[in-house]
Amino acid sequence: MSAWPRAAVCALLAATVAAPPGGSWFGADKLKHFLMSALVHSAAFSIARSAGVQRSSAQAAGAAGAVTVGIWKELRDRRVGRPFSVADLIWDGAGAASAAALLNRSR
Repeated sequence: MSAWPRAAVCALLAATVAAPPGGSWFGADKLKHFLMSALVHSAAFSIARSAGVQRSSAQAAGAAGAVTVGIWKELRDRRVGRPFSVADLIWDGAGAASAAALLNRSR
């Protein structure tokens, strides 16, 4: 098992251990975080590959895009009075890792 799927499995297992304070590890919001991060990672990867960037560098671009958007969203939530959620960031990471694993298998 490569590092990306292993990281996604670890994140999901950690999510089942204990719920964060004042929140839940599962729900529609977590699915949105997962899917949005997968989308951002895939889009950044595809744009980089279209520009002629090597696969490993394109994966790094996808990861950087997903991390940037995920952290920006949590900082924005905090600024408007909602809590900063580590659980949301974990789901962001799982989505990005899943996209990376799928993209590693693509041509």
